[in-house]
Amino acid sequence: MRYGQALRDEIAAEGTTPLIGVHDMYAASVAAGHYNGFFVSGFGFAASYYGLPDIGFIAWPDMAAFVERLRGAFPHHHLLVDIDDGYVDPEVACHVVRRLERTGASGVILEDQKRPRRCGHADGKLVLPLEEYLEKLDLVLASRTDLLVVARTDATEEDEILRRAAALAGTEADVVLVDGVRSVDGIRRIRQVVGDKPLLFNQIAGGKSPRLSLTELTALGVDVAIYSTPCLFAAHRAMETALAELKYADGRLPATGEAGGEIGVREATELLARNLSRHHPGRRAVPV
Repeated sequence: MRYGQALRDEIAAEGTTPLIGVHDMYAASVAAGHYNGFFVSGFGFAASYYGLPDIGFIAWPDMAAFVERLRGAFPHHHLLVDIDDGYVDPEVACHVVRRLERTGASGVILEDQKRPRRCGHADGKLVLPLEEYLEKLDLVLASRTDLLVVARTDATEEDEILRRAAALAGTEADVVLVDGVRSVDGIRRIRQVVGDKPLLFNQIAGGKSPRLSLTELTALGVDVAIYSTPCLFAAHRAMETALAELKYADGRLPATGEAGGEIGVREATELLARNLSRHHPGRRAVPV
């Protein structure tokens, strides 16, 4: 299957394509019941796999192994992967892109930050000289065959944002992303300078960008929306609540399986069994 082309076709269709951030296999298993596209977020993976903030700790073999597990369980979902700055070195970036394409990734996002890097919605971001980033981007583009490539800038000054967005739109990248856009007017200006190139918008709870619906984004000319951390932050809140309630109940577990009851071993096993049945239509769920 040409996963890159499948994602291009989805983006080219009417409306804004949502891609949901998944930080581990269980979160992806839940999200798969609601959406047909995943975003492998650097923020979420750094938090889940290392327990560390998104400031450059991710090692590419760990990310590649995660994407391989995702593709094994979700053979028909779109998988857009955050590869940060390509792990610094352009040759490493090209190697990772080829590896991810063989693994079955649909696309990657390559940013223009320089080290020390930051989450796209954090303060203190630094960017490479545009010419240096474009050289890295061109090498990555030459290394892919079908893989979709998103060119991302983390510039923060308006004139520089627009200059870089226009330059990225002029490359062979499939999509342009300006991360940390702070206003609707900012989105409109970026949309204007990128011309016909598909535009991606990143939303993260508590981030710098406005909270917008898919309908609003479509009206603004946004083609793709990535939601970096809805599963991660929801899990955080749910775990805090569950553990506080367990302590309050003197260690007595809650009832499961009833209307409004908690998730139990049966529900969890049935969810995970679907990751087997996607490869074997008609396969029965694993009994509990």
